[in-house]
Amino acid sequence: MPLLVLGTASHVGKSVTVAAICRCLVNRGITVAPFKSQNMSLNSFVTRDGGEIGIAQAMQAHAARLDPQIEMNPILLKPKGDRISQIILLGHPYKDVPITEYYRETDVLLDKAVTAYRHLLKKYGQVVAEGAGGAAEVNLYDRDIANIRLARELMIPIILVADIERGGVFAQILGTLDLLPDDVRSNVRGVIINKFRGDPAIFESGIRIIEERAGLPVLGIVPYVDLPLPSEDSLSIPDKKTRDHGIRIAVIRLPHISNFTDFELLERYAAVSYVLPGTRLDPFDCIILPGTKNTVDDLNAVLQKGMKEELEAASRRGTPIIGICGGYQMLGVRIIDSGIESRQGDYPGLGLLDCTTRFGDYRKNTRQVTRKAGDIPPILSKMGEVTGYEIHMGETEQGTCMEAFSGDGAVSPDGLVFGTYMHGLFLNPGAVNALLAFLAGRKGIPYTPVSLSDADPYDLIAGVFETHVDMDELIRILS
Repeated sequence: MPLLVLGTASHVGKSVTVAAICRCLVNRGITVAPFKSQNMSLNSFVTRDGGEIGIAQAMQAHAARLDPQIEMNPILLKPKGDRISQIILLGHPYKDVPITEYYRETDVLLDKAVTAYRHLLKKYGQVVAEGAGGAAEVNLYDRDIANIRLARELMIPIILVADIERGGVFAQILGTLDLLPDDVRSNVRGVIINKFRGDPAIFESGIRIIEERAGLPVLGIVPYVDLPLPSEDSLSIPDKKTRDHGIRIAVIRLPHISNFTDFELLERYAAVSYVLPGTRLDPFDCIILPGTKNTVDDLNAVLQKGMKEELEAASRRGTPIIGICGGYQMLGVRIIDSGIESRQGDYPGLGLLDCTTRFGDYRKNTRQVTRKAGDIPPILSKMGEVTGYEIHMGETEQGTCMEAFSGDGAVSPDGLVFGTYMHGLFLNPGAVNALLAFLAGRKGIPYTPVSLSDADPYDLIAGVFETHVDMDELIRILS
């Protein structure tokens, strides 16, 4: 029987819990697929067949040793601002809607989600599903297709996940259970408490209190573990810790920043700071403009805060400036929008690359790619072949710029400013080594290259769960 993992709130560790359970089951010889009916995130991933899903479900698929598939996240909401979101339905853009209109489609979307779930169940035999946010959002029960309405459709066992790090874990668990509708509450089989710091023996009395009052077993107390897993959404940015490294990199925290998971390998080897538009850039050794869901609006935010002048000064100093996707579009001289991405207009860009982007239709480019970096010193020439994925609207004309990668991107004559549509570029160890070795050499500090043989993070988190969660009981629940 499948399992549904619900949370007491957002960011309590549901996604990691699903990934851990999937890897534990696979390691025990049980084939399983992850599933999340509805996700809201600007961090997304492109499947092998060109569909777009939330990055968390791609991560969970890898934990289950499967290729990510569109059925694993049939509905993805990508906020665009002004209370409007783009709906990605079964991997492809469906429409842009205000939230009030989205709720009118609840029945149709739930039916699509349940069909996707049944497809996975038939194909793999086991599914571990994830809810969204907090399960006990009472005002949303009639239209909550990620938690309550999904639970009623599937009628499968439920595990409730809580986060002890933020405090109030008793209220989280007992309050959530008390507010769940009776037919959903009756399917809750146990509780997992996440992010415990210190000696779990000191919480033994707390476990007894929860089990007595809830009438449910506490299946595990999971310690706080810092694992190199991708962040699901922007709630994770404030939790990021800037490590004390000799190389400082600024990622501009655009208002609609997307796919900042692109830089999480860099974060392990350099001091990466997510800085707001308007921040002085002279202390940094490299500047990255990341992806965005709203290129034009975020470009205007950058311009209004004086970042054009900051970036021009940084370029004169020889500071590498790199644009990814929307950030690449911003680095050009113009963005021409026919009303597709934002308001119709002709917008001046940052002017650091001689290229022009046009938004002419609602079509979105989504594909996995393998490209060779250009033989252009001092950074690109050291990268070699890299892999990644594209998720973008608009087409960019290179102008007088050379290609940064085979079939993609643009680079300045000195090789220090370049842009690409390729998300995941800096998840390639070769790309990370090329950039950081150059920056370290310029500063005269040693650099140890990124290892190609880091331990599998999914086996690491599975090991934590096997140690701290009663996996035998959880499998009995599944059975």
